[in-house]
Amino acid sequence: MTSSPSPCLYEINTRIALREAAARLGRDATLDDLGDEYLDRVADLGLDWVWLLGVWRIGPAGRQESLTNADWRRGYAVDLPDFTDDDISGSPFAVREYTVDTRLGGPAALARLRQRLTRRGLRLMLDFVPNHTALDHPWAKAHPEYYVQANDDELHRQPRNYIRLDTDRGPVVFAHGRDPYFPGWPDTLQLNYRHAAMRAALLEQLKHIADQCDGIRCDMAMLMLPDIFRRTWRDAALPRDGTAPVDDAFWPWALTAVRERQPNFVCMAEVYWDLEYVLQQQGFDFTYDKRLYDCLRDRDTEAIRGHLHADLAFQQRSARFLENHDEPRAAAAFAPGMHQAAAVVTFLVPGLRFFHEGQFEGRRVHASIHLNRRPVEAVDGELAAFYRRLLDALRSPIVRKGQWRLLECRPAWDGNPTAEQFLAFAWQAEGALTVVAVNYAAAQGQCYVSLPFESLPGRTWLLRDALGAARYERDGADLANRGLYLDQAPWGYHVFEVV
Repeated sequence: MTSSPSPCLYEINTRIALREAAARLGRDATLDDLGDEYLDRVADLGLDWVWLLGVWRIGPAGRQESLTNADWRRGYAVDLPDFTDDDISGSPFAVREYTVDTRLGGPAALARLRQRLTRRGLRLMLDFVPNHTALDHPWAKAHPEYYVQANDDELHRQPRNYIRLDTDRGPVVFAHGRDPYFPGWPDTLQLNYRHAAMRAALLEQLKHIADQCDGIRCDMAMLMLPDIFRRTWRDAALPRDGTAPVDDAFWPWALTAVRERQPNFVCMAEVYWDLEYVLQQQGFDFTYDKRLYDCLRDRDTEAIRGHLHADLAFQQRSARFLENHDEPRAAAAFAPGMHQAAAVVTFLVPGLRFFHEGQFEGRRVHASIHLNRRPVEAVDGELAAFYRRLLDALRSPIVRKGQWRLLECRPAWDGNPTAEQFLAFAWQAEGALTVVAVNYAAAQGQCYVSLPFESLPGRTWLLRDALGAARYERDGADLANRGLYLDQAPWGYHVFEVV
């Protein structure tokens, strides 16, 4: 586990970052061109982790699919209306080899970048794509048995889910990688988790990744769970080389082996379908918390409150986010005011605080993972100032390593239902107290926040808002007995340092 129970992670689209560096430099850019000034700006945000999305080698077959797929090209035009073929890199999730692309500077440039991050107190996270490989991964020719296969009839019935490729053993019909609810990803081939030799080979690749970074983000990690995999592929996943099928869980075995080699290695799982706890139990340090994101987007305060009643150990291992490369930009998905309120809730509850490059500046245009360029956007000054204050508040040891608890919000008077709009919680550490309260609604609201803390009576307290100018003096006995009275504007929030 990482040293802080509530670390901060920053996702960077590597190919876009290097394309923008190249535009500034007037030449091609590599990882060495993510210069000291750039890294200093990242470090000055008070972060702990940098996730570099898309450093691995993408083969020509994957890029060719990205170039020619008509549906994807229509999507590029939405994200980047003036795109050209030069802007299309290919999906970073169609990995041909877990080696840094030579155009990005190769393995030596990654090693130098990791050293520069370490000197700034930052740890490096990279991608692991365990469900599938690129179409032209070396295994496809040399070890077709490592993949889910089918026959010609299946290819004709489901041409979007299967492809015929030449191998060292003749033509083979392969399944495209997919999850059970959508068609296959046509630039990928589906690995067979019931094949023992494939698992052993994949573990060696995972160990190779672990030698190059401090942690991994595992793409679609729930698809490897035995029941999910069997339900998705059924008899198609029976090994075709006569070896016995394997049905035990992959993750406990693989993550244990990696940590025997790298004891402090951190693993974050992209996971959905309420399988977060399962993957935490199988060894993941952090799991995506899509449920909190969805509840915030849907303005469902009751569901948010219910979700935050979950076991604290589960919450501490949840990765909280308002956007990432898969989700819409938060500035586009959340209205002004609502965005800031959602951020206060998301990043001041326990867990990994997961930010996306461009989020702090208020970028609104989603960037396709197939592209290496994005449109120029003006910085949203008001939102940028908010995030600067929020990041400063997140430096506090209280909200990094303190004890967290959800607080009750009671009606301010009989017949006033607006207390249900509020979310409130507190952080404590070594006698210090921070109280967070958010009116998560588009209407004015009032409530009393219960403050069941024995240290309050006997003195007057100053409540100092870390995110604003509010300063209030309150009698401790009154705070303990009646609670903290709040009358907040729509989407209003306070982060009170109680001193």
